[in-house]
Amino acid sequence: MSVHWDRYRATAGPGDGDCLSLKGSSFRDGGLRQIASQTVRLGRLQPQHPGHRTIFCNDREANLLVRFKGNSVSTTKYNIFTFLPKGLFEQFRRVANLYFLMISILSTTPISPVHPITNVVPLSLVLLVSLVKEAFEDWKRLQSDMAINNTPVEVLQDQRWETIPWKKLQVGDIVRVKQDSFFPADLLFLASTNPDGICYIETSNLDGETNLKIRKALERTWDYMLPEKASKLKGEIQCEQPNNSLYTFTGNLIIDDQILPVSPNQLLLRGCSLRNSDYIVGAIIFTGHETKVMMNSMNVPSKRSTLERKLDKLILALFVALFFMCLIGAIGSGVFISRKYFYLGLTGHVEEQFNPSNRFVVSILTMFTLLTLYSTIIPISLYVSIEMIKFIQCAQFINKDLHMYHAESNTPALARTSNLNEELGQVEYIFSDKTGTLTRNLMEFFKCSIGGEVYGTRVTEIERGIAQRNGVKIDETRSATVIQEKGFNFDDPRLMCGAWRNERNPEICMEFFRCLAVCHTVLPEGGESPEKITYQAASPDEAALVTAAKNFGFFFYRRTPTSIMVRESNIEDMGNVQDATYEILNVLEFNSTRKRQSVVCRYPNGRLVLYCKGADIVIYERLAVDASDNIKNLTREHLEQFGSAGLRTLCLAYRELSIEFYDKWNEKFIQAKSSLCDREKKLDEVAELVEKDLILIGCTAIEDKLQDGVPLCIETLSRAGIKIWVLTGDKMETAINIAYACSLINNSMKQFIISSETDAIREVEDNRGDPVQTARVIKNSVRQDLDRYLQEAQLLLRSTDGPRLALVIDGKCLMHALDPSLRVSLLKLSLNCSSVVCCRVSPLQKAQVTSLVKKGARKITLSIGDGANDVSMIQAAHVGVGMSGLEGMQAVMASDFAIAQFRFLTDLLLVHGRWSYLRLCKVITYFFYKNLTFTLTQFWFTFQTGFSGQRFYDDWFQSLYNVIFTALPVIIVGLFDKDVSALISKKYPELYKEGIRNMFFKWRVVAIWAFFSVYQSLVIYNITLVSSQNGHNSSGKIFGQWNVSTMAFTCVVVTVNLRLLMACNSITKWHHMSVWGSILAWFVFIFIYSGIMTPWDRNRKMYILLFVLMSTFYFYVSLFLIPVVALLGDFVFQGVQRLLFPYDYQIVQEMHRHDIEESRSDLLEVGNHMTPDEARSFALARLPREQSKHTGFAFDSPGFESFFASQQGIFAPQKPWDVVRRASAKSKHKRSKA
Repeated sequence: MSVHWDRYRATAGPGDGDCLSLKGSSFRDGGLRQIASQTVRLGRLQPQHPGHRTIFCNDREANLLVRFKGNSVSTTKYNIFTFLPKGLFEQFRRVANLYFLMISILSTTPISPVHPITNVVPLSLVLLVSLVKEAFEDWKRLQSDMAINNTPVEVLQDQRWETIPWKKLQVGDIVRVKQDSFFPADLLFLASTNPDGICYIETSNLDGETNLKIRKALERTWDYMLPEKASKLKGEIQCEQPNNSLYTFTGNLIIDDQILPVSPNQLLLRGCSLRNSDYIVGAIIFTGHETKVMMNSMNVPSKRSTLERKLDKLILALFVALFFMCLIGAIGSGVFISRKYFYLGLTGHVEEQFNPSNRFVVSILTMFTLLTLYSTIIPISLYVSIEMIKFIQCAQFINKDLHMYHAESNTPALARTSNLNEELGQVEYIFSDKTGTLTRNLMEFFKCSIGGEVYGTRVTEIERGIAQRNGVKIDETRSATVIQEKGFNFDDPRLMCGAWRNERNPEICMEFFRCLAVCHTVLPEGGESPEKITYQAASPDEAALVTAAKNFGFFFYRRTPTSIMVRESNIEDMGNVQDATYEILNVLEFNSTRKRQSVVCRYPNGRLVLYCKGADIVIYERLAVDASDNIKNLTREHLEQFGSAGLRTLCLAYRELSIEFYDKWNEKFIQAKSSLCDREKKLDEVAELVEKDLILIGCTAIEDKLQDGVPLCIETLSRAGIKIWVLTGDKMETAINIAYACSLINNSMKQFIISSETDAIREVEDNRGDPVQTARVIKNSVRQDLDRYLQEAQLLLRSTDGPRLALVIDGKCLMHALDPSLRVSLLKLSLNCSSVVCCRVSPLQKAQVTSLVKKGARKITLSIGDGANDVSMIQAAHVGVGMSGLEGMQAVMASDFAIAQFRFLTDLLLVHGRWSYLRLCKVITYFFYKNLTFTLTQFWFTFQTGFSGQRFYDDWFQSLYNVIFTALPVIIVGLFDKDVSALISKKYPELYKEGIRNMFFKWRVVAIWAFFSVYQSLVIYNITLVSSQNGHNSSGKIFGQWNVSTMAFTCVVVTVNLRLLMACNSITKWHHMSVWGSILAWFVFIFIYSGIMTPWDRNRKMYILLFVLMSTFYFYVSLFLIPVVALLGDFVFQGVQRLLFPYDYQIVQEMHRHDIEESRSDLLEVGNHMTPDEARSFALARLPREQSKHTGFAFDSPGFESFFASQQGIFAPQKPWDVVRRASAKSKHKRSKA
């Protein structure tokens, strides 16, 4: 392959610092110009800079040397060649499967007393089910991949657009993407049909946000629309290597030696779609698995439930028991073996396994023999059964629960993993975000402070609650100028309708409104009139602020890539309206680190102004030294006042810029923006140079109301023994009042407040002292507070009537409290508190607090949030719950479970979580019991056979015991068993504490099951053996081993299945069908098996055996008597335990044992908290239906809907067809009588 040398040059942009690279422009100078035109052949891969890649636009030949990855994607786990080896490897990573593989291999040796089929059949069935499941899931992935890879797209080839599938695209190709189509790869945006080179994209597949986002092409590439022009593009793209950061990008486009910085505004990511543009042209940067969306498609961290980890310990205990059983048999064999037992024929040459001359070898070989004989003690089908139960619990119960369905947003609950169902029943700590999780995330502009003056007369829910607690009556009369609009709930005639011109300082009011109208990234849609326009904003806060500016007379109606157009009213004279165009020179974007957003704009008259809005802590740090202290102090008081009312606050400030200062600063800004190394860091450093000496304008206050049912939900969860922590970025006053409003904190609690807003700390900060000194002061203050509060908490907890405790701590103090030297004190104090509120915390601190409790206290934790800033917290907890709200779907995509409302946690934890925990505990302990019972009967038989390893049961009995005769009932119990109904579970949330204490999977519970397993195995074995000694068939022959073992196996199957019925709290038709069906399956099998002679039937041992048994009275007496005697001990124990030492749920069962089944309407009223309209619609949907025979109609009739509704007290207006059909039904009824 040939290539021009001058193509391979690496160009460093200005400001790259230590990112040095070599310019190859000298190759084109003087005598080297001739060399540049020569072609050479490269024999190896073209090297790339480790920090960035070089891409040649529209030149496949040059890019082939670098061997970039193709655009075909594959999300499958296997292919034809790797399915079996990789699939089997995944299965044998489980200890139980690996164990049975070794046992199956061992059973093929001469020392095995059982046929290999005994262990191979159950192992093969388990592996087959698992591999079929894996293959089915992977086939679905393959079909999805094929559909995506074959999607057509237009690519530039030979000066025309050719249609090819996505999978054939390569890095550097120029593609054309049409409206409503998805981008096939990560593209550099070159040109668009929209004016000024802009396009709108939707990123819902990427982050779940449905609001449109604007992207702007570089002005240098706007004219690359036609294929003739685009084919002349021969530039280079130097950009970062592929990474998973969705919101950052660093690169340069080099055209004709001109370096053009490329930012995320020019990046179109795969997975996004084009909106409101006919088509765009772009150059491919990243393809296939190197695209950002694919690099983010990694699975969330693998989580294992606590119960599953304890199950591993139980399996280990079974291994220990198996070892000791084999050891006893091996020692017994070595002791028992002797030539004195002449009838054993041990004289002369005998096998090593039975050679009395070498007892040690006999013991070793017997140990391996018994290992294969007792292999059934390990439940091979346990993991498959648990997986099946968990999957059905998620798919059928959680995902389809109408009590967790949000009708308003049409959002059901979603279980994204089935590994953690039972973990939901043991949660002790909940970590919750506030905004969008406890609140609705529907922001409304409510109040504001301008120049030290408060505006806004409305009253928040929290203010009403405070007034009610204090016995104060609030007057809420509205003015004539009030405007009700989404995002705007403001009332104050002093600002409305241009009245602000009569205020004491109208100039600062004007700056306030212009800051709201200009400093944002909102996109307008619809018509350019206040009534028709809608705003697409990255967050509800921004939309509320722009809506407020519109209602104050500063109507933002159009945006271009370089300007914002505002229709301003009442500026010069009342009633005067004028359009102003503000040129946007620079945008310093908001992020969680900066906590502020700024724009540099040029007025029509040439005035340069920087507008800045952000959190009060970052704005106050950047105010001018000579700024008015009066306004600063008044605004600080207003911020605290707004925070106390539960409002979200932002500070607004501005700065006048001179042309000379701006030009110098802008040069540094362009250099930082062009840098390939640490671009974000350099941009932040440059922003610090201009975001200082600010003049404070005022602050805004936005209300975010609580979701329905949050206080009741938190109160219910608290009664269940769950401690709830709120981790929020809001001010302390806001967080505390929200905590009061949602019943997290009340006046009866003792509150411990650790704040950085003390006089001593504020004095150090105001004096602009050394940051190290400030940090030292804060840390010492935090240490003193922790020590003092911890001592006080311990004293209060020792008292019998001490109050409940609550801890409130802010982000600065939390940063120091998480220091290793103070972490233990923080953990001790917080664990003693019923509620904890952390304010002003970053996403990292949320995850750190969650990990502190998870690892330090070893308690089951659950994190719930709705935004991208909650992802780390969600993934750090044992269980992560994402809320599908207005902040996108990133929290949902990182979560284990997803719900639409916080109140649904009650059903998720107290109902589904608790039931799953109880059911799986019962399933695991029952598996342990039934396998131990079966294996112990074989163990007792070993003592009768001189520890020789003689098998007691037929091979097929042992093979099918776990997979046929006892498999289905335990699955049914895992799906349908419940101790109390869902309504009672929520009525008595204290029942949940049994799961927190892990009452049903303690070693004591396992020991009780083990004790009765030993008892029942002894009863079954000994009674069967003793009663058969005098037994004989009709021909006078006494019973042999296979008669006795078949009778014993029959009793085992009947006993363990009936024991499961005794363990059930509720018995349904499914329980009866599974239990009696399993017993019937055994009899059907033995009828067929004993009635057929097979070549593998040794000594005709099983032929007509059952028919002989059933011809004797002994069979029927044993079949009835032995299970009764075996289960008698369990019956007595359960009765005594329920009478004298009852569990909490058993007490509740007795309280409600005479209650009739609750009606659907009761369930709705108590459990769902629906609005009346939603409840009525849901109740109508649950009414009985008549199946229409007229299936040809376009719309099927609801059939007697109004009649059934009236019977159940639900209002439903009669429909015309309802009346007609009722009349026709009456006529049919009369004819039938006649």
